[in-house]
Amino acid sequence: MEAVLAKYENQINVFSEFLEDLPDTDEPVWVLGECYNAKTGKTELLSDVHSRLWFTYRKKFSPIGGTGPSSDAGWGCMLRCGQMILAQALVCSQLGRAWRWRAEGGQPEKYHRILHCFLDRKDSCYSIHQMAQMGVGEGKSVGEWYGPNTVAQVLKKLALFDDWNSLAVYVSMDNTVVIEDISTFFFSLTCASCFSTTCPHSQSHSDWRPLLLVIPLRMGINHINPVYIQALKECFKMPQSCGVLGGKPNLAYYFIGFVGEELIYLDPHTTQSAVEAEAGSGVDDQSYHCLRSPRRMKITNLDPSVALGFFCKSEDDFDSWCNLVQQEIQMKRNLRMFELVENHPPHWPPFVPPTKPEVQTTGAEFIESTDKLFESEEEFEILNV
Repeated sequence: MEAVLAKYENQINVFSEFLEDLPDTDEPVWVLGECYNAKTGKTELLSDVHSRLWFTYRKKFSPIGGTGPSSDAGWGCMLRCGQMILAQALVCSQLGRAWRWRAEGGQPEKYHRILHCFLDRKDSCYSIHQMAQMGVGEGKSVGEWYGPNTVAQVLKKLALFDDWNSLAVYVSMDNTVVIEDISTFFFSLTCASCFSTTCPHSQSHSDWRPLLLVIPLRMGINHINPVYIQALKECFKMPQSCGVLGGKPNLAYYFIGFVGEELIYLDPHTTQSAVEAEAGSGVDDQSYHCLRSPRRMKITNLDPSVALGFFCKSEDDFDSWCNLVQQEIQMKRNLRMFELVENHPPHWPPFVPPTKPEVQTTGAEFIESTDKLFESEEEFEILNV
């Protein structure tokens, strides 16, 4: 019995607690592009929040790099938030935004396959092991705390090895999203898939891939500038919203929405034991969904360094997002959160699409793709470096 209680010690499934924690207000509650009434739509709101994949500190996993830490408690919170924003993109891509998790089980195979991508083991594509070691190339030692921009760069590189999801991760620079650069990025991915040094495709022929667009921003010096608050809210209202990476100094949270003047977030600062699962099997997923009340904080307490996330499954989604940005961010604000431009700025260095990096590891192996997660471990393709 004690083992069972320990296993679910962080899962306090008290429906009334969640309802009491929400303010008794007529103001709408926005969660990743969906609008709820806190008084009349509580069940639907609760279901939506519960369905988000929740990644927290873990302990008792295999040492990172073979000799490194076996827990990320105290340093991995931004990496866990990065996992959450990426997992949300994968869920939208593979299952759809309307998909909902059921505690009694019976989840589709694609759901379990997504979870396998994040298990705390060296051969999972987006594991804490792979993220920590890829971060070495960004100047971060294993066990060092990350900021939003650094974790976004890590996700961009890891996604290049994920053949199953075929997700493109674009990280903007200098608060500017360049549409031409995104087209160039997709063109490079299409040519890379040809396995040919001379690709007959024209740039107009480049295929669209599901896109996770990450926009690192600094919305103030020491505190968030109030002029950005309404624009931040508008981002959560967009159907393409994939959440926001941010928090307080050295405390990372995954923000999924807002109500009134408060942000709603999932908190990774809970330490749970690592979950074991064989390739091809389902995952015991109870600890990957937060069944407690989602936490809230005043928007004015947000650290100004954040990263906005948006998911565009199709080119039409992206075009719609561009229109929303122009209407809600650029035309209505005197001081814009970020810029959306058509062409690559001439004074910038040429845009270089990301390519699979030569990963420097410390004893751990790096998988080349996740398309064999459901076969034997012996069949994993290992990138030897």
